[in-house]
Amino acid sequence: MARIHCSVSNCHYWKSGNICDASEIMITSDKVGDEMPDSFDAMQASNAPQTPVSSCMETCCKTFVAAGSAARNVDGIYRK
Repeated sequence: MARIHCSVSNCHYWKSGNICDASEIMITSDKVGDEMPDSFDAMQASNAPQTPVSSCMETCCKTFVAAGSAARNVDGIYRK
């Protein structure tokens, strides 16, 4: 399994050493990220539209949940 690095330390899934400790993540285009609700995440990835982009600046991680947020279970993803 690949190790996912993330420096967003206020995310529920952030782990010391800048590691993403989410069971799954979803990365999509900014356009899809802006248009879809927060609950549209890795659990729906197989139904997501293909979203080609020109650069990494046009992508977003849909799996972000603020640390301490009650919404941490809204996406069906859990900490490993």
